[in-house]
Amino acid sequence: MRKVLAIVFLLLLAVAGWLVFNIYVPVTPHAQTFVLLRPGYSTRRIARELKNAGVIRSRDAFVLWHAFHKKPSLKAGEYLFEHDANVMEVHGRLARGDVYVHTVVIPEGFNMFDVAHSIEAAGLGPATEFLKVATTETNLISDLAPQATSLEGYLFPNTYNFTRTQSMREMAAEMVKQFRQVAGQVGLTQDVQQTVTLASIVEKETGNADEREEVAGVYTNRLAKHIPLQADPSVIYAELLSGTYGGALHHNDMQFDSAYNTYRHAGLPPGPIANPGRSSLEAALHPAQTNYFYFVADGNGHHKFAITLEEHNRNVAAFRRAVAQR
Repeated sequence: MRKVLAIVFLLLLAVAGWLVFNIYVPVTPHAQTFVLLRPGYSTRRIARELKNAGVIRSRDAFVLWHAFHKKPSLKAGEYLFEHDANVMEVHGRLARGDVYVHTVVIPEGFNMFDVAHSIEAAGLGPATEFLKVATTETNLISDLAPQATSLEGYLFPNTYNFTRTQSMREMAAEMVKQFRQVAGQVGLTQDVQQTVTLASIVEKETGNADEREEVAGVYTNRLAKHIPLQADPSVIYAELLSGTYGGALHHNDMQFDSAYNTYRHAGLPPGPIANPGRSSLEAALHPAQTNYFYFVADGNGHHKFAITLEEHNRNVAAFRRAVAQR
C-alpha cells in the first residue's frame, strides 16, 4: 500500500510540476507574433492556434486553466504577442478582448479607390474586396441619397481603428455612420447627393479651408448660368472609373467621353468624385455670394478669383510666369 501511495504521490507531484511549468512560467515569442482567433472557435481550437504560434507551451494546460476560469468568455479577434507571458496572462488578454487594431487614416479628398488601398495597406484585406462593397452596398446610404450608385462621397474622412474580424461591409458602414453624424451636425438634410457632389469637387480643387466657400460660390454661379463647371478633378475621376487614368491630365483628356467629365457636360456630375470633409460640406451648403466665375492657382497654395474671362486669363498668365521662374 505504501508503494502505491508513493507512486500516486509522485504522479500527483509530476502533474503539479507540469501544471506549474506550463501555466506559470512565461513563454518568450520569437518575434512579433499575430494570432487571429475567429468567432466560433472552440477553446481547444484557440489553444491549438496559440500553441502553433509559439505563444503557449501546452494546449492541455490552457484548456485546463480555462475550465476553471470560464468567465468572462474568450473574445474573438487578432492578438499581438511580443512580450513574455504565461498562460494566465494570455488567457486574461483573450478574456478582456485586448485585440490588435489596425489604424486606417482617410484624409479629406480621398476617393473610394484611395480608401480601398488604405484598407489593404493596413493589412485588413484586398483593395478589390473593399471596392466591391463600395460599389454595391448602396443600401447603406440609400435613405439619404437614393440615386447613389456607390458609396463615393459617404466614406467620411477620419482616423479609424478596425480589426481583422470585421468585414469590409462593417468597415464601410462605420465610415458611412460617421458621414451621417457630420451631415446631421452641419444641417445637411436635403438634396444630399447634389450637395455632397459639389462638396467633393470643392474638396479636390483646394486644400485651403479659407477658400472653399469662394470655390463653392464659383461653381454655384456657373450652375445657375448653365456654364460647364470645367473641373479637372472630375475628368481624373472619370478616367479612374474607366481604369484609364495615367497619372496626369493632358489637353485631349478634356474630351474624355464620360458623364463625369464636366468639360463636356454642364451641371454636376452624376455623383461625388471623392469623400469631402466637414468644411467642404459646409462650403457647399453655404457658398460665398460673389460674382466670380473663374479661379486659378496663384502658385502659393491659394487661388486667384475672377469675374470675367479676360481677368481670368491674366491670372492664368501670371501663374504660368510664376511657375516658369522657379
